[in-house]
Amino acid sequence: MPSGGSKWIIEAPYILQAPSHIRSILGWVVQIYNASEALPNLINPFWMLPLLGMLHVKARDLVGYSFSKW
Repeated sequence: MPSGGSKWIIEAPYILQAPSHIRSILGWVVQIYNASEALPNLINPFWMLPLLGMLHVKARDLVGYSFSKW
């Protein structure tokens, strides 16, 4: 399922019930959910840099695979 709004619609009922079970603040639980959703998008691209160096590949060689061609 794609992330973003459609994922939130499915997961929200469970996430919004969690604070009452763990006796926490609803705002903190939602913010932690948002941060954990965004953090991999920030960190994962940096793992590619050492891998490119080990494979002797330049980033410009891979850019073409990230865009669809018409």
